[in-house]
Amino acid sequence: MMSPSDHSSPSASVGLPPPVPEPKTAPAAFADDEVFRKSTLGAGRWTAVIGMLLVLAALLALLCLQFGTQFVGLNEMARIFARMVEATSDRRSESDVMATILLQVRLPRIFLGFLVGGCLAAVGVALQALLRNPLADPYVLGVSSGAALGVSVAVLFGVGTTVMAMSALPLCGFAGSVVALALMYRMAASYDRLPIHSVLLAGVILNAIFSALIMFITSIMDPNRSFGMMIWLMGSLMAPAYPTLLVFSLYAAVCLTLLFGQVNVLNVMAYGEEPARSLGVDTELAKRRILLFSALMTGAVVSVSGMVGFIGMVIPHAVRLMVGADHRLVMPASALIGGTFLMVADTFARTVVSPSELPVGIMTALVGGPFFVYLLAWRKDRMS
Repeated sequence: MMSPSDHSSPSASVGLPPPVPEPKTAPAAFADDEVFRKSTLGAGRWTAVIGMLLVLAALLALLCLQFGTQFVGLNEMARIFARMVEATSDRRSESDVMATILLQVRLPRIFLGFLVGGCLAAVGVALQALLRNPLADPYVLGVSSGAALGVSVAVLFGVGTTVMAMSALPLCGFAGSVVALALMYRMAASYDRLPIHSVLLAGVILNAIFSALIMFITSIMDPNRSFGMMIWLMGSLMAPAYPTLLVFSLYAAVCLTLLFGQVNVLNVMAYGEEPARSLGVDTELAKRRILLFSALMTGAVVSVSGMVGFIGMVIPHAVRLMVGADHRLVMPASALIGGTFLMVADTFARTVVSPSELPVGIMTALVGGPFFVYLLAWRKDRMS
């Protein structure tokens, strides 16, 4: 909400001392920053930034395809892709180890990582703008834990790995994330308002409860399935089958399209609910839509990758520092950078201790944890 000092005062025209400015709210303080001055957006700038990020993502994807237990050079990659395009009937191609590694393991895994990272970053942008809090993301708010609980219950009751079962897992994750969001909203809402501190506190509480339930479900599973569940919960991008990847891609495409359609609303709501209402935005409807779309995306992501934390918090901040505050650019740029970041993080996870591999959630936490501490220290310095 704009303070009275934002408007011109008659005292200035008669030589009286200007009124003492009120303390700046978060949006007002943000508006004075260089980051906000970068937010002037034109078609040429949008195209240049997104085009550059697309080229960077493609180059890094090619680089990630090369590294692993077995190195695959560019010439070998070109030969394999050319043979795939030609659809040669050579029997040797079916037993080609390099082709199997590249096409059946690394390529779907890198594509999955790009989709998962992009979805988590986009959800982080939406929730941070909606709640006007830089610490908001699906992991912190308990949405990821709710989605993981939904998937854990489905696995406990025998949902397998067929194409139809995998198409049902995102629905179970979606149901869990919706339950988490509904409980969080119910716990935090007060007189049709959603205080930020209440949202974060409710998220921490729900995260603890859901994590305990997930551990209980894991403890009563068969030991072999329990070990696999633990690896999945730490965040894992095991190479999916192409039908599974297709199902998840459809989920991600729908969710991203719906969320990208809210960028103009997010731009207005970033200044607060009262200014948004004065501009004709139905803030309660916007909240419900954005939270629902975020839940839909989070449920699908957790069902295929487990608990990959901090991307939804780290990436939006990095993007805002680079391109400004306009969500028409911040959201697609965050999706591209988030996808690229998770591709690279997963490549490190599967090569740093080769031939074994680390859960990718560990790598993202190693980056996101220190950034979380830095963000808290930075906010403390800004407020002092």
